[in-house]
Amino acid sequence: MASITSYGAAREVTGSCHLLESLSCGRVLLDCGMHQGGDAVDRLHDENFAFDPASIDAVILSHAHLDHSGLLPQLFQGGFSGPIYCTPATAELLEIMLHDAVGLYLRDLQHKNRRNARRGRPLIEPTYGVEDVEAALAACVGIEYRKHYALGETKTASLCFHDAGHILGSAITELLLEEDGQQKRLVFSGDLGKTDSVLMREPAELQEADILLMESTYGDRDHRPESDTLTELRDILQETWARGGNVMIPAFAVGRTQEMLFHLGTLHQRGELDHWRVFLDSPMAISVTRVYDHWLKLLDTQDIRALDDLHKTSLEEFLPTLSLTPDTEQSMAINRIQRGAIIIAGSGMCTGGRIRHHFKQGIWEASNTIIFAGFQAQGTLGRLLVDGATHIRLFGEEYIVKARIATLGGLSAHAGQQQLVDWRAGFRSNPLTLLIHGEERAQQVLAARLRKELNCEVQIPERGQRVEF
Repeated sequence: MASITSYGAAREVTGSCHLLESLSCGRVLLDCGMHQGGDAVDRLHDENFAFDPASIDAVILSHAHLDHSGLLPQLFQGGFSGPIYCTPATAELLEIMLHDAVGLYLRDLQHKNRRNARRGRPLIEPTYGVEDVEAALAACVGIEYRKHYALGETKTASLCFHDAGHILGSAITELLLEEDGQQKRLVFSGDLGKTDSVLMREPAELQEADILLMESTYGDRDHRPESDTLTELRDILQETWARGGNVMIPAFAVGRTQEMLFHLGTLHQRGELDHWRVFLDSPMAISVTRVYDHWLKLLDTQDIRALDDLHKTSLEEFLPTLSLTPDTEQSMAINRIQRGAIIIAGSGMCTGGRIRHHFKQGIWEASNTIIFAGFQAQGTLGRLLVDGATHIRLFGEEYIVKARIATLGGLSAHAGQQQLVDWRAGFRSNPLTLLIHGEERAQQVLAARLRKELNCEVQIPERGQRVEF
């Protein structure tokens, strides 16, 4: 009898981590992600594995976002020494993501220890270091989409990745397990993309499973069509230009930034981005965008054809008003621009990064606009702003929020409710469906609809709950 236990993304959106136990493949983690929100050092030091990392035989990684991959170095620090299975594009992105994360963590830890030393408090030891990141990267085994790969010592289990359409390299995991002479099929959706996302292909449709772990981030609502969102973005820019302000866009370095660049490039090609200067103010997002350029063949053929027709070979060429600002001095210089700057910077949920420095300079100006184009988890600064906060604290000081707060829900990299229902309806079998990676209200709404319309057996596992199949 095989089992699955959810240790993260159980009635919550971040911290994806699920333990598969099976005679045919041993003990395998599906994702090993960190929780997001709050102080980075405190958050990492609160992350404790509910299992012995040394007992894990392998990790299967759905994609490179840190809420799915961020604890891999700590897993190695704890004694894990097995392989990490992922797509080749994910492995390339992971190198950027994990190196950036450890750099930020160690710098924040150094600042906190300096404060502790001044106050006579004990110093905090790091939970992991650069050597653990290198160990994780060295353990990556790249598996291309639709290729079957034997797992475990007995080779009676096999893994196959399918395009999830979420970000570059994102995968739906299909596992075939041999249990007591019977074959059982587990499908883990990872994060499912929308069917109309730019750059990304539609999520692959699967038809057979005995148990399905399915994300539910937007299980209670749908997104606006992508074409409507582009019009909304154009209108927001026009209104901000009329007010004489700038636009700040918190964006995830992987996925959302590249989509935003494509949309802005489309507006430019239509002649609807006059006067605006676009700044990609994130060293990591700059590196990631170049990885996207390297893997254009994996992206949506229609959108890539738009680049080809204009003889453009990169997203940067598609948006000629774009300036890359990797250096701190270049970033600071942007704030001297009084009007007409579109600033794309991390972090996507405003938990750190350069976007907070831009907020410090402009969130109190009514002429400016902040555009949120992605999910904002509970406990993050981004969520506070989306929920209507009138005052926030940045760098120990209070700031009034006068900038317009706009949301572009249609740019989400996650499938909306109807798309989740349609994807689940594609299964000819009727697998036990575990809803993961969603806030509980969204999960309850989606579960009710799946039960009513598809006659599904649906469970919403709690953290640490073990489900046998």
